Amino acid sequence: MAYKVPRGTQDILPEQTPKWQKVESILRQLSHVYRYKEIRTPIFEQTELFQRGVGDTTDIVQKEMYTFEDRGGRSLTLRPEGTASSVRAYVEHKMFGNPDQPVKLSYMGPMFRYERQQAGRYRQFVQFGVEAIGSSDPAIDAEVISLAMDIYQTVGLKDLKLVINSLGDKETRDAHRTALINHFRPSIGEFCSDCQNRLEKNPLRILDCKKDHEHPLMQTAPALTDYLTEASAQYFDTVKKYLDVLGITYVVDPNLVRGLDYYNHTAFEIMSTASGFGAITTLCGGGRYNGLVEDIGGPDMPGIGFAMSIERLLLALEAENIELDVEDQLDIYVVAMGEEAKLKSAELISSFRTKGISADMDYVDRKLKAQMKSADRLQAKFVIVIGESELEEMSVNVKEMETGNQEKVPFSELVNYLLEHK
Repeated sequence: MAYKVPRGTQDILPEQTPKWQKVESILRQLSHVYRYKEIRTPIFEQTELFQRGVGDTTDIVQKEMYTFEDRGGRSLTLRPEGTASSVRAYVEHKMFGNPDQPVKLSYMGPMFRYERQQAGRYRQFVQFGVEAIGSSDPAIDAEVISLAMDIYQTVGLKDLKLVINSLGDKETRDAHRTALINHFRPSIGEFCSDCQNRLEKNPLRILDCKKDHEHPLMQTAPALTDYLTEASAQYFDTVKKYLDVLGITYVVDPNLVRGLDYYNHTAFEIMSTASGFGAITTLCGGGRYNGLVEDIGGPDMPGIGFAMSIERLLLALEAENIELDVEDQLDIYVVAMGEEAKLKSAELISSFRTKGISADMDYVDRKLKAQMKSADRLQAKFVIVIGESELEEMSVNVKEMETGNQEKVPFSELVNYLLEHK
């Protein structure tokens, strides 16, 4: 039987991992600069956490979760996103009692959603995200957006578009909800079954429907921004002022609602405008979720965050023909001719590696010419050949592969020589 990778998943091969590692190092560095400290939560949680935290009217909960019963009969779900788990940890470990608020968290790891595989979208995907929990200051909204933009700009992306909206407070949402129900109800039979189910439960989610997004009523639906209370409008204006101060360009889109039930006030998406990127342009999304901490059993603490797919980030780099400057240098390749030379090579390589010098040698007893070809394929910076004469003289010719220059160096000086010339 020929085994294959499960549908919707992928193998990330050794020639691809340096790009992933480079992106991950940038994410960790910027998290440090912005002071978002890493949290690591379980890959599976109680199913109810996501039903309550993500929202039972969302596509994620209704259609996309990987849910199973363990041997004790408990319903568990592979995490489809990171916010609910982070908030659960915030509540469980009483981080709301920390004297310094907001608590600023970052996470990175695999998430799982049963959805149709598309370019840059998988059923197992890697997500990076941040959460700032414990502040209702518009300045932290701007900081979170700034961090997301900083990530994409640091990796070199230029074809970016930031779209923002306000989902308002409870009073705003209630008034808008009534308006949406009145708008869609006369023709709801023309919409898909999901939209029909959402009409009474959460009509805002109709605006996020992928099947009916071209329906004429979508274009004339009441805009949430028209129902903003004075306090909500002022909050949104303040967020925009901070974005202006930070020099961040944005577009206000009244139809941006996001796909999760817990959002309110600020919502945003970052999109790729690169030609050839694909029909689904969203790279990153996030927003404010005041009330989620309380829903999950904690005190009334506000929060805001975002999440981004690493796969889609790499796809955007490809669309803009950007090559990451990855460090995968092999410092030295040791060619051994004979058993005694091989023993000496192993000894030298060990001394190189102890000092942080990357080194490799042949392990399949190839001839000299084949070993030199291997060194060339591996793009080794230096090559040394050890044979009988080198063992007798206790020195070796160090060849710089790019220039062809050679220099005779005693075995005892090799480490220092390589450290000086790396």
